[in-house]
This record gives sequence, structure tokens and C-alpha cells, in this order.
Amino acid sequence: MPNHLFDRLFAPHVGVSKPFLHLLDGGIVTYDQFLQTVASFAQALVQSGLRPGDVLAVQVEKSMQALAVYGACVQAGVVFLPLNTAYTASELVYFVRDSGTKMFLGDGPKLDAFRGAFEGLDLRLESLNADGSGSFVTLAGALDTQFETVSRGPHDLAALLYTSGTTGRSKGAMLSHENLLSNALVLTQEWRFSDQDVLLHALPIFHTHGLFVASNVILAAGAEMIFLPKFDVEAMITCLSQATTMMGVPTFYTRLLDEPRFNADLVRHMRLFVSGSAPLLAESHRQFESHTGHRILERYGMTETNMNCSNPYDGARRAGTVGKPLPGVELIITDTATGLELLQGQVGQIEVRGPNVFSGYLNMPEKTKEELRETGFFITGDLGLIDEEGYVQIVGRNKDLVISGGYNIYPKEIELILDEQQAVVESAVIGVPHPDFGESLVAVLVQKPNEKIDVKSLSTNLGAALARFKQPRAYFIVEALPRNTMAKVQKNILREIYKDIFINP
Repeated sequence: MPNHLFDRLFAPHVGVSKPFLHLLDGGIVTYDQFLQTVASFAQALVQSGLRPGDVLAVQVEKSMQALAVYGACVQAGVVFLPLNTAYTASELVYFVRDSGTKMFLGDGPKLDAFRGAFEGLDLRLESLNADGSGSFVTLAGALDTQFETVSRGPHDLAALLYTSGTTGRSKGAMLSHENLLSNALVLTQEWRFSDQDVLLHALPIFHTHGLFVASNVILAAGAEMIFLPKFDVEAMITCLSQATTMMGVPTFYTRLLDEPRFNADLVRHMRLFVSGSAPLLAESHRQFESHTGHRILERYGMTETNMNCSNPYDGARRAGTVGKPLPGVELIITDTATGLELLQGQVGQIEVRGPNVFSGYLNMPEKTKEELRETGFFITGDLGLIDEEGYVQIVGRNKDLVISGGYNIYPKEIELILDEQQAVVESAVIGVPHPDFGESLVAVLVQKPNEKIDVKSLSTNLGAALARFKQPRAYFIVEALPRNTMAKVQKNILREIYKDIFINP
């Protein structure tokens, strides 16, 4: 029976004795061993009463078994719903109810604490622990390691991923077999992955980056992964010598740059470093190239679309840009008010269309209609422009746009200048209520160790570079900017912290 995603990513490796995962404890899992686990887990899903199209929600720590659950869902036609390990019981109840989850797979100790919250829900609960034990594994251990793959077509639902929900209820993005497979194949080709590659994987697998970008690309290429439970500098330094490629978020790279042992000799054999999930500072780009001789490849994606753009493998990898649209992906810049396409170089909302774009939000037809046009273009909510060489620059989120005294202000423009100032590590510019201007700008700064930010001098420098209406009216120095698990700065938290500074000074 044809299964669009399984047949291309998983099935070719059945019976293959080549290593697939290298574990932190030195253990090696071959492709065949992994796929036997996948098959027994698929048997366990069916034994638990799940049918094609049913939803399995998973909140577990990263492990070989956790990744095998994803494969089992694909093989059994079950919809995979990975959930951030930081979510609380009340958040989980929302996801379970909204998605119609039939079975919840959780970490044993946490699951015991959540049972009360789940009471009254028609839901089967099973455990899967970080060490690979748990009731689900016990159930699968008694079952066959052969499984007849369930037929699924390109438009059948493969996964359900919830957005962060910082501006309202979290939305469940419905991703099809074709959405995931098309993106994996394009990235494998664009980033030149082959069966000779070894990827250093320290990302979480409840998110697009670690699961659908990293893992799917490795499966598509028949390559290997060093599968670390989480980012740890010591483990990264040790494992880099065995890898050829690495994918990470900006925090990974900045922390490695702080480590004296991270130098050109350590990574001389590496062929590719990829960064995403949050913008990488231009200064980090420069430092990384200076330290290692490598230039990081930055790309652009999101929950609803997987990857949309990438800097080139061969060619200029330009700091401050996310490269050009991937093959098969159309990207346009449109006016936020009219929806009409803008000229090259003009700032507007980014819209994308292609086989990678999701089919809509679960149980939210109106929201889907608002953000997914009938033409197939998805309104991403990001603001950006296409420069004269066709590279895409992101200037911020639509919701981060500040309107002060009738002027539209894009915080990214100001942040780029602030980040270049003496003693500044990074910055975040936000708009907060102002009695005269509607909104006014606040700059939140992180200073370099053993240095002190001179706000007066910094303000003078900004005055020479920016119009008055673009200059922050208040500056705050903090130890660190608030970030989510994928290293994105949470400006909603900053807006809440500083919302009253001009109202109640």
C-alpha cells in the first residue's frame, strides 16, 4: 500500500545495517534497528485503538524512542502532535480537546501529575520516559516488529503543530504528507546532504526545526545523526569532531563562540553550519567566520510552512538576510492594507505559496480564511523586503510594527543599529502606549561582559543615523532578553513589562 511520506523517507532503509543514530552514551542505532522499533510502535498504536486519521499527542523528552513514535505515526496513518515539554497541564488540556486527541503519550513522572487535569476526557494515557522505558514501550515490546504500512496519500494529514499563541489561542497547523516530504527533498538537494553526512543534532524534536527539517533531511539522504538529548557545550565540543554538518539556533552558535576550544582546527572538517528559528546577529556571523573560517547558512521557515527560503550553499551567504525562496516556493511582498504586490525593495507583508504550505488551522475556518488566501498564498505575519539581488530581508513581525504619531516604524531597522554600538550584545525595540503619540519606542539592551553601555553616547549615535520619530524615548539595560524554547525573543513579554512607563512615569 502506498504511503506518501513513509515510502520515501523510511521504507528505503528497512534491513539496512548502517548507523542512523549515535547516542550520547556511545550507543549506535542502525537504520534497521530503528525501523523495527518504529514497526513495533505502530503495532502498539493500533493495539491501543488508534485508527488512520486519529491524533496522538506526545509530550516526552528527546530520545531514540521519541523519534520512533513519529515514524510509527507516519507508518500507521496516525496524526502526530508533538508538544513542547514546558507546557503545563492546563495548556495540554486545551491541545488535547482542540485536536480531538485519542491517546496521550507523556513522560512518566509528569504524566502522574497530569492525570487529574485529564480526568473526564476520553483519552488513553501511556508513558514514555527519557531513558526509553515506559508503559508504551512495554506494550510495544510484546508485539511484532513487522507492520503492514497504512496507505496515505499526499494530501492526508501527517502532523498537527500548534503555534505559540502569544496573541491569542494557539492554532493547530495541519501539515500533510506532501508538505513534509516536498520540503525534506528540496532541503536535501539545496544543502547537498548525502549518505556520507553526519549531522550534529542538539535541537528539540517537538518543533519543525529539529523534527521536520533535521530528522527528515537525514532520512531522505540516508545519512547519520549524533543525537544529543539537548544542547550542552561540552558534548558539542566532543561531538563536533565526528560530524560533518550542524543545525542550530543562534544561541547555540553564540555559546560555542564563548568557548576557547571552539576554533578553526576543531571544525576544519565540517562542511555546513545552518542557523534558524530566530535571527542571527550580523556580529555573530562575523565572529563565527573569524573564529572558524565557516560562514553560517541562515534560512527562513515557520510552523505553517516548514522552510521557505535559504541562503545558498554555493554563493554569497549574506548576513541580515534569509536568502532566496527555495525551489517550488513562491514569495511575494504585499501591502498590508490592500494585499497588492509591492515593488522590489519596498517593505510589506511576506506571503508564500508552494507544496510546503499547510492546509489551514484546525477548527478555525475563519482564521484560516484570514491568513490563507484562495490563491494559495499564506500571509505569514512577517514583514520584509526583497533586495536588488533577490535576497529576502525580514524586518519584523506585523504585530511588532510600531505606529507612533502616525508614522510606521519597523523595530528591526533600529535594532540593527543598536547592535552595532559599543558594549551592546543585542537589543529589542518595542512600542508601548504613549498619551501623545499613541505608541512610542523603548529599547531594551543587553551589555557585553565587563563593559558598560553609555546611553547618552548611544542616543547621540542614533540621532545621526535615524529620524527623530525612529529614536527610542527610553532605554533599559537587562541581563538577557526573554526567549522561548526556540530562542526567539518574546517581545510580548517586554511589552507587558514596560507598558506603563509613559502612562504612569
